[in-house]
Amino acid sequence: MEFKKLDIKSDESWFKRTIWTSHGKKTLIYTLLGAVVGFILYFVSDDKQFSSMTLNDVFPNIAMGALFGFFITNSPCARNKC
Repeated sequence: MEFKKLDIKSDESWFKRTIWTSHGKKTLIYTLLGAVVGFILYFVSDDKQFSSMTLNDVFPNIAMGALFGFFITNSPCARNKC
């Protein structure tokens, strides 16, 4: 019995295979949009001056918005698996 050597090589880098796909781009865009919306909601709802804001006050809202944006694109129902 003779076996051929299987030569598997990926043509693209890890970044192109995982992040630079259409789903990866969509995830990045929705995450950034969620972060921006979180910042805008904090800015509008707390009615503070822009100069008086600190990162410790704003970060939880930005992180929550980014997580919502990430969840919108990566939830099971968004990927037609529910």
